Amino acid sequence: MKIIFASNNVNKLAEIQRALGDQFELVSLTDIGFTGDIPETGRTLEANAMEKASFIFDKYGEPVFADDSGLEIDALAGEPGVDTAHYSGSRDAKANMQKVLEGLGNSEKREAKFRTVIAFVNGNEKNLFQGEVKGHISMKMVGEEGFGYDPIFIPEKGTKTFAQMTKVEKSTQSHRVRALEKFIYYLKRI
Repeated sequence: MKIIFASNNVNKLAEIQRALGDQFELVSLTDIGFTGDIPETGRTLEANAMEKASFIFDKYGEPVFADDSGLEIDALAGEPGVDTAHYSGSRDAKANMQKVLEGLGNSEKREAKFRTVIAFVNGNEKNLFQGEVKGHISMKMVGEEGFGYDPIFIPEKGTKTFAQMTKVEKSTQSHRVRALEKFIYYLKRI
């Protein structure tokens, strides 16, 4: 089955293709020739994911899914949340992490969770799938692997940041993989 993934993020594409295996043909926005901007005006992960998937489906009429992910930190009243990608005012990952670390300071309260919401649209069929991983924010950036906030997020019961883990280690705890597993389970039944 061919499915459009409403993204050009090479890290996400690779992670999702690994999880999908060869049962599904994952097609990126570049693959379908889309070069414009996709609106993200929602104030929740769910609203943004659905808006992105619906926008691309309306243009191409093919099954499409989109995701939106966010880091939600209890001590920062759920921030950065829906603004995760540009929390510092830009898409600079280090600047975003620095803003989080400065916001938390030396606080002991560093509980956080990563959430991913996947929206699937195929005609009138619209579904949401969610995955999350709880953990906490480290005191400083550590590790070279991964992307985004991986150098400051330590999953529950863990001692290493996502950025210190191999791709295989991270995938066993990834919020995106957890949402994707629910999505794949659904796809195999339609």
